[in-house]
Amino acid sequence: MIALDLIADSIPPVHTSDTIQKVLDRMVEFRLRHLPIVNEEQFLGLLAEDDLIAEDDYQTPIGALALSLVNPYVLEDQHIYDVIRLFYEQQLTVVPVLDAKSNYLGLISINAITEYFAQITSVSQPGGIIVLEISNKNNSLAHMAQIVESDNAQILSSYVQSFPDSTRMEVTLKINKQDISAITASFLRYEYDIKATFNHTDINDTTRDRYDSLMNYLNL
Repeated sequence: MIALDLIADSIPPVHTSDTIQKVLDRMVEFRLRHLPIVNEEQFLGLLAEDDLIAEDDYQTPIGALALSLVNPYVLEDQHIYDVIRLFYEQQLTVVPVLDAKSNYLGLISINAITEYFAQITSVSQPGGIIVLEISNKNNSLAHMAQIVESDNAQILSSYVQSFPDSTRMEVTLKINKQDISAITASFLRYEYDIKATFNHTDINDTTRDRYDSLMNYLNL
């Protein structure tokens, strides 16, 4: 996924001839706090709501204002992770997209990023969630997938979170089964540390107790 794939065609940029009122109305319409200023195809900068609300005359064209415009943007072929980084680091609600000649192509809205995350994390699909705590030397996703698939299930999505000054990591697995008790038992059998589970059918998580009972029985 690259930046060009997430451009929101329905949100037009603003121009230097637009009034403050028109720009604020457009921000309200699309529920945004930033909009790009464009002169023909030239990107001039990103206009923030805070730049406008302190002005007295809302009929003033924005081109007549002394604005301290920020200039964040991504190129059309940059990876979506670069877009997400810009949203996060500068607390933006839109990110402009330019071509290799610095011509304005469109913008990516915060709503588009939210929808993208919903898709890649499979939030709309039913299933269970397992959160594992592992060491950074024992992070074989292939082995985790093998454990899940041994119960005729599949991993719909996964992500890894590391922690500063720690050799431990969290791996979150979204699985296409709501009853994940057998899968959690398998992870315990392979000595994985299960930090949390969600959407399993047993409200009281007795997986460890059932596993210990089974091991005691087999050792008889």
